[in-house]
Amino acid sequence: MTTCVHARGADIPALGFGTSPMTGQLCRDLVSHALSVGYRHFDTSSRSGNEPDVGHAILHSKVPRKDVFVTTKVWREELRDGALQRSAQASLERLGLDCIDLLLVHWPNDDIPLAETMRALASARAQGLARHVGVANFPAAMFLRASELCSAPIVANQCEYHPLLDQDAVLAAVRSTGAAFISFSPLGRGGNIRSDALTAIAKRHGKTESQVLLRWNIQQAQVCAIPRSTNPARIAENFAVFDFALSDDEMARVSALRRSDGRQVNPPFSPQWDAAPSAMPLAQV
Repeated sequence: MTTCVHARGADIPALGFGTSPMTGQLCRDLVSHALSVGYRHFDTSSRSGNEPDVGHAILHSKVPRKDVFVTTKVWREELRDGALQRSAQASLERLGLDCIDLLLVHWPNDDIPLAETMRALASARAQGLARHVGVANFPAAMFLRASELCSAPIVANQCEYHPLLDQDAVLAAVRSTGAAFISFSPLGRGGNIRSDALTAIAKRHGKTESQVLLRWNIQQAQVCAIPRSTNPARIAENFAVFDFALSDDEMARVSALRRSDGRQVNPPFSPQWDAAPSAMPLAQV
């Protein structure tokens, strides 16, 4: 069974299942399979078009609803006060669940004041639409400011993270508040993270390179990971990472794979917050 990351009142399963962009019966079947394997954390969004499928699979499984942690997200064009709450309500209806476990702002929007978005996010939680709230793809300074502005605890920041990408600043910001860092694309895009060191570590543990990458993620403090796959065997393989541990030296060798051009997911906006908190643009709050 997966372990949990404790984050400001939320218990988030350390290993989750990413569902985008799968839809329809494929999505239902794979979520059902992931549940049977042992996954209890499922990630979707209003943009993915599969919230009804994720909800259907969960509701029709033998796993009690209380044991499943569901994350969904509000798209960046719906971050105004009122629009955010309506988006959350629509997501909840599509999921068909009693409540969203974690509601995230999918991407920041420089054209909407951050204070307004955080007020709306806290309101969605107060209305009972979500048990917990958080953000996604927020740079370090913006995450810290969002945490200050939101009257509800920001329990997570979901960002791209794998050994090629240096996320030390964001990780430090998240940990400073007691929140969780949720890694998307933890295996890179298309399983493109390759190195002799990674192969040697995998061979030493009798594991695959992907399993080592996932173990590297969740072995870090306050870090969860949400790999995705449409291969049932790979889905099961990705979950089999709780029966071994990496040494400090192995963790360092995997971390050493980082590159200056390691980012693989391009944001749909021009980040203005990659600066120290003292340099944050006041117009944005």
